[in-house]
Amino acid sequence: MRLCLRLGWAPLHEVGLPNFRRADILALRGDGGFACIEVKSGVRDFLSDGKWPDYRSFSDALYFAVDDAFPLGLLPADVGLIVAADGMAELLREAPSHPLAPARRRSLLHRFAALAALRLAAVEDPAGAAALQAALRAE
Repeated sequence: MRLCLRLGWAPLHEVGLPNFRRADILALRGDGGFACIEVKSGVRDFLSDGKWPDYRSFSDALYFAVDDAFPLGLLPADVGLIVAADGMAELLREAPSHPLAPARRRSLLHRFAALAALRLAAVEDPAGAAALQAALRAE
């Protein structure tokens, strides 16, 4: 998330996508494109996860974020690469661009903005957000 902010990207974590997948980080870049960052906690996490290609359909660029001990040769060459160590992260390889269709971009932008606004509202008015959540559960 800090790297995204340093790059001028607006990141959200745990973003549900229309294909029922959840992006670890979805960031709106300064150019209006979306970067999806799939965070891998280790080799086992990467090898057991076959769903990451599904994120391509909902981003203009796909990245893996791993720690500095991760064997980078395991990662596919057609994704961007972010490496983290000691609380900092660096973008080591840009992701190839695969631009979203305009209608999908508009729909994703709406989803992203609504989620960001709802999360901000929950921070600004936790009691109101809790009451709304309880009311929705009761319905």
